[in-house]
Amino acid sequence: MNLEKLFFAIEIIGTVAFAITGVITALEKKFDIFGAIVLGTVTAVGGGIVRDLILGYTPPMAFRKSVYAITAVVTSLAVFIIAYFFGKKIQKHYDVYSQVINIFDSIGLSVFVVGGVNSAIACGFEENMFLSIFVATLTGVGGGVMRDIMAGRVPKILRKRVYALAAIIGAVIYYLLIYYSVCSSTAAIIIGAGSVMIIRILATVFHWNLPTVKNLDE
Repeated sequence: MNLEKLFFAIEIIGTVAFAITGVITALEKKFDIFGAIVLGTVTAVGGGIVRDLILGYTPPMAFRKSVYAITAVVTSLAVFIIAYFFGKKIQKHYDVYSQVINIFDSIGLSVFVVGGVNSAIACGFEENMFLSIFVATLTGVGGGVMRDIMAGRVPKILRKRVYALAAIIGAVIYYLLIYYSVCSSTAAIIIGAGSVMIIRILATVFHWNLPTVKNLDE
């Protein structure tokens, strides 16, 4: 598998993973089937669209290649149908279900962060580390921010378990590995995406959160 095909596979995995989290959010907010599909699709392709606009790649890839939107729509519809018919059984195992969703969310974040750095490099910004990291982080969290705003809640990246920080760390690691040719591209992808996954899982298991100011109203 060449690098182009590998990144295409990565983006499809991320699209599926984020579409699932978008639909689950829609179900929690009692959206109908159309709303669930819209939210799932926006979550899946939103970050990539913002990334492409910042990099000056227009129209964005999501509109150039319909496979991304189609994948998001099909995934969203499938999840909605499963929830429609088996929702009560899923509710009985809510703890397990929550962990599964968190894993999908972490997968989507990790693969889109790596893809974001690669997109910046492919557009000729390899020497601009700040732009590469910024674009990668936005690619990873952008869809989730849109999802949360559309669902009427505070975006997760502003309040929960080092979400954006995990994306930044993973982007920095991947960028440095590629820029300095420390290892092969495949190994860099595994290490970069894996670091995001590990941080997110550890944050969930040990309930890591960034400091907040409490009791201001007292």
